[in-house]
Amino acid sequence: MRDTGARLPGEQSRGPSVDTADHLSAAVNTADHLLAAGRDDDIVLVDGARRYTYRELRAAAARIAGELAGAGLPPGSRVGLLGPNSLFWVAGYLAVMKLGHVVVPLTDKLFPQALATRLEVAGLAAACVDRRSGRRFAQVLGGLPVLTDACLSADGPVYWPPPQEQDLDADAALMFTSGTTATPRAVRTTHRNIQASTAGITAYLGLTDADRMLVVLPFHYCYGASLLHTHLRVGARLVLCNSFVYPEKAVDLLEREECTGLAGVPSTFMMLLRLGSFTSRPLPALRQLQQAGGKLAEPLIQELVAAKPHAQVFVMYGQTEGTSRLSYLPPQLLAGKPGSIGRGMPGVELAVLDERGEPVPPGVRGEIYARGDTISPGYFRDPEGTAEKFTPRGLRTGDIGLVDEDGYVSVVDRVGDFIKSWGNRVSSAEIEACALRHPELVAAAAVGVPDPLAGETVALFVEARPGSTLSGEQLLDSMARGLPTYMVPKQVVFVERMPLNANGKIVKAALRELAAEAGGPADR
Repeated sequence: MRDTGARLPGEQSRGPSVDTADHLSAAVNTADHLLAAGRDDDIVLVDGARRYTYRELRAAAARIAGELAGAGLPPGSRVGLLGPNSLFWVAGYLAVMKLGHVVVPLTDKLFPQALATRLEVAGLAAACVDRRSGRRFAQVLGGLPVLTDACLSADGPVYWPPPQEQDLDADAALMFTSGTTATPRAVRTTHRNIQASTAGITAYLGLTDADRMLVVLPFHYCYGASLLHTHLRVGARLVLCNSFVYPEKAVDLLEREECTGLAGVPSTFMMLLRLGSFTSRPLPALRQLQQAGGKLAEPLIQELVAAKPHAQVFVMYGQTEGTSRLSYLPPQLLAGKPGSIGRGMPGVELAVLDERGEPVPPGVRGEIYARGDTISPGYFRDPEGTAEKFTPRGLRTGDIGLVDEDGYVSVVDRVGDFIKSWGNRVSSAEIEACALRHPELVAAAAVGVPDPLAGETVALFVEARPGSTLSGEQLLDSMARGLPTYMVPKQVVFVERMPLNANGKIVKAALRELAAEAGGPADR
């Protein structure tokens, strides 16, 4: 690859303050926007024994940008990003956006075929892949131009042009989400979306450069990405914890690194509260606990408040289609408004509407819609899905909610059939499609069953062909070869006929009741 110059981002000894950054062009590239406040000598990432400064992050981003610039990709090319949270991941994320390309974060937890599907949907021109993932997915990546983390330790071109005017409505990232279709959808996330979301979240949380966030969520997940955006934006620190198998490791990091913040999904806090020493350790530096990614049971919220009374607990609500978070409940209202997701965060308006698109009265159910600059323009190359989800009324969240007299919203049910298991947003359609590859099955329907640790586990109802001898164990064995572990059903229930409504659709509410009664891992 050709040498593209030796200009490094942020060569000043001290980066500009956030106030100074706010006086930059209103149309600045998101990479420059996020890097504007970090002081060169301040720590930005803690990854095990390694500590990286903002200067080192800027240099790493410029190294990757130099390599990518030398590849001669057309403007707006989609570049994959695959690997765990790391300096390479963050630098690659920034470098791709800086060059005017579209970054496509990919999870390294998928089976190769599932990853291949996402690569096909995104239509990548190149990829930034850490070496371990590169070896695992070598066959899937095929002839795709790949840049590995080896470039960070090699002599090569560096490139970081000065800030230039950016079309804020241009795509900055494609974020994958699982919907009600078996094919994964890529959400178009623009520069405006990211910058608006970042501004709203930092405002209501009051983040500063003194904050130190323990990151247990992957950056390829929109919630995890929001932690990256907000803390970079204020020049703060991120402490990486890439494995949550042993919650005690996270508690050790909270204590050792004097973390001021922790963000998690329901299972994160379930495990912290019920396993290990989180509740008994003082953790005096911890000032904020952020919970989103699904509903945490009210008793556990109360336990969380009691365990860390010196920390503010923020209950939040969001969607990938809204960049990340859409609403929050002020911590002082937790006791007075149990179960509420609050109101729209700064720059976001939530509304609960009836079938005619009219606001419902307090206490009446309707569908939750969201409007604001954080809302995506739609799905990539999916006009039908876009038209269904992104409407003139706003973003259809797919959740049924209630609004109280003060305008605070509560989620009571889902229009869609998402299953939240161990922090993963699981598509029931993907599970059903995998099951129906078995020739003995006529129909299949997956539902979520409440679980004290996982949030939800998967129960699969199947209708077999007459005379079939297929067992639940055999079916699970077959599905385990095609799905990640967290998507494999915990129980299989055979039914003579699926319960159908007048329109011929499977009534999943009835199946959830049956799942609670069925019990075992595989029933016939």
